Amino acid sequence: MQTTEQEHLKDHLDSVYQKINAAAKKVGRNPAEIDLVVVTKGKSALLIKSLYELGITKIGESYLKEALFKQELLRDQEIDWHMIGNIQKNKAKQVAHHFNNIHSVSGLALAKALDLEAQKIDKVLSVYLELNLSQEENKGGWFIRSEIEQSDFWNDFKRVGTLSALRINGLMTMAPFAADPEKSRVYFRQLREIRDRLMIEHPDLGNLGLSMGMSSDYEIAVEEGSTILRIGSAIVGER
Repeated sequence: MQTTEQEHLKDHLDSVYQKINAAAKKVGRNPAEIDLVVVTKGKSALLIKSLYELGITKIGESYLKEALFKQELLRDQEIDWHMIGNIQKNKAKQVAHHFNNIHSVSGLALAKALDLEAQKIDKVLSVYLELNLSQEENKGGWFIRSEIEQSDFWNDFKRVGTLSALRINGLMTMAPFAADPEKSRVYFRQLREIRDRLMIEHPDLGNLGLSMGMSSDYEIAVEEGSTILRIGSAIVGER
């Protein structure tokens, strides 16, 4: 990658960090408690290498085949790979082998499949349980549209907590895309409230994180308590 292109990446990173810091300070949070995963789906391994040289170690990928190709090319770099995309149950073995962090555990069946594969290789996966708070049929995750569905999630959460090869890092959601980022706030706030209730009921789990906020709404997510942001286009540009 040309130096000028790397400088372009750095400028975007600096801008994002400045906005994260400002949003955190606005609500009295410490910016240091917020992690950044740079999403690089559709981008080259060379770009990821440039990000790594700029100090970015957490990389998010959505498509398994593409991610495995990049991982092979970058096997000498100490990159912390995060799976953020939809996972088919029959791909659980590959995901368990090649990722340590999974943001898109969308149901109990997938959690069990990942646990089984991770146990086989004596590995513990850090996972976020995905909630579909926007009730969009094209998105994965537990639906919370009624008291019954909320009760179902509560029961599934307890079951996932018994899986020895999974460590629940927290919850994840995606707000519907909107031109006005303020429209994401209601979903982020709801996720935080669910997380807070879970922490009261399961104090043994310690602090549960919140994986929420993308390029279009990450400042709102920070204000509502996000602990890990998944940002792509604001840093690496559109696909």
